[in-house]
Amino acid sequence: MSLVELIAQADERGLAASGLACLDRCVPLLGGDDEVLRPLWANLAAGGDPAAWGELLDQVRAKLGVAEAVDDEDVEDEAALLARRMLAAAPAVRSAPEARIWADACSVAALQIHRLLDPAADDASSAGALPQALNSVRAGGVPVEGRAQGMSPLVAAELRRQVGVLELLAQHGAGGLRRALEVSTEGRRVLRAVVSRRARGRG
Repeated sequence: MSLVELIAQADERGLAASGLACLDRCVPLLGGDDEVLRPLWANLAAGGDPAAWGELLDQVRAKLGVAEAVDDEDVEDEAALLARRMLAAAPAVRSAPEARIWADACSVAALQIHRLLDPAADDASSAGALPQALNSVRAGGVPVEGRAQGMSPLVAAELRRQVGVLELLAQHGAGGLRRALEVSTEGRRVLRAVVSRRARGRG
């Protein structure tokens, strides 16, 4: 099943977890530590209070210095700007309609971030053409072996993680959160290494 189909069929918890997982993997671009989103993950677990989501979200934004409206001029790096927008756009209310919009936007943003940061990616696709190309990737499913034609390694891995998180939540509900967090943590470590190498290269 394609990523687009999985998002269309996911329930409220699966959608919120999907968006949160995309954001979690991009935390290195926000300057946050590995635990900064844990309160939001805990809120999605069985027994978590959906009404507390908005307050927890405000606390996370305050820690990372991200307002609900991001000023594009304040962030020069495109990948970091996309990550800040993901956090800024997170819904204050945990409801399926709002979570679906956020999950869909986070999916595209996270794939675009990985495309921008992938040192193996070529310059064939301009930045303006990326969203359309990535939507095609999301609708086409996950490459079984290696990577799909035209898909950079980092993007292919991110696509697999996004699909994996949604499948875990679809199959196990709240019981799949722990494994979903593990999948996200793995991706965050990869991206943190990429961001670190890029910083050294610029220095």
